[in-house]
Amino acid sequence: MEESSEFKEMEQVKGLKEILRKKGYQTWKKWMAWGEHTGCHQLPHRSFFFRGYQFPICARCTGVILGYILAVPLYIGFGVKRALAFLGGIYMLMDWLLQYFNIRISNNRRRLITGILGGYGIMSIQLYGFITILKMCKRHLKFILKSGG
Repeated sequence: MEESSEFKEMEQVKGLKEILRKKGYQTWKKWMAWGEHTGCHQLPHRSFFFRGYQFPICARCTGVILGYILAVPLYIGFGVKRALAFLGGIYMLMDWLLQYFNIRISNNRRRLITGILGGYGIMSIQLYGFITILKMCKRHLKFILKSGG
């Protein structure tokens, strides 16, 4: 009697694993569709894998998103170093060009690193521009309010 209840439990666990596997696959498909909408090529050999599932975006795009995320607290804490931001973007572009023209073969680690640098650079410049525009609007609004409209 014990063996049959143990067998039923094992079957239930197998069924649950199958449901979770299918659910995981469906979730992965949704993420892959999102990745396609970002404009990423999603080439498997240029992507990372986790537990057998390909990342929805390639290594460089993963780095760019990480660079975007890192840029915000770095901007708040230290401001923007424009030269560093431009260099980050140029470094990513150079890696891409060297790979594109078959001068140097890149790898996912380098793509991730140059993506982080490029993402940091792009977001830092965007933040700098956005903050600059806000400051200009604030000065303009103060001038309008002082002059009476």
